[in-house]
Amino acid sequence: MSLHLPAVNASLNALAAVLLVAGLVAIKSGARRRHERLMQAALAVSAAFLSCYLYYHFAVARGIHTTFNGTGWTRPAYYVLLLSHTILAVVNLPMVLRTFWLAHKERWEAHRRWARWTFPIWLYVSVTGVAVYLVLYHFNPPALA
Repeated sequence: MSLHLPAVNASLNALAAVLLVAGLVAIKSGARRRHERLMQAALAVSAAFLSCYLYYHFAVARGIHTTFNGTGWTRPAYYVLLLSHTILAVVNLPMVLRTFWLAHKERWEAHRRWARWTFPIWLYVSVTGVAVYLVLYHFNPPALA
């Protein structure tokens, strides 16, 4: 099971992205309660992802590094993707928590202001998490000997 955690993590990221988009559609159509449930589900899925990710990196893959073996333009492109994903994932966590806190306190104007920044970053992090997985585990050329 633990060897499949990268695929589980990518699936959780993909599901979070779908839930985020569905949550945006819901609020744009005036379905506030549906938006709330979808965003709570996105938060739960993202929390499950973070738990699995940390477990995998600290318990399963400790000392094991998955390296990208691409050459040419693909190498810097992958590292730009990975770096932007990683930095924004770290930045996004407190933003998500703040946005949820503002909704919980029914501070709707502040919630909307924060959500305008939080949503695209959260969506980017979710989608690029899937992209990083695909590049590393499905499109990664074999290492040159």
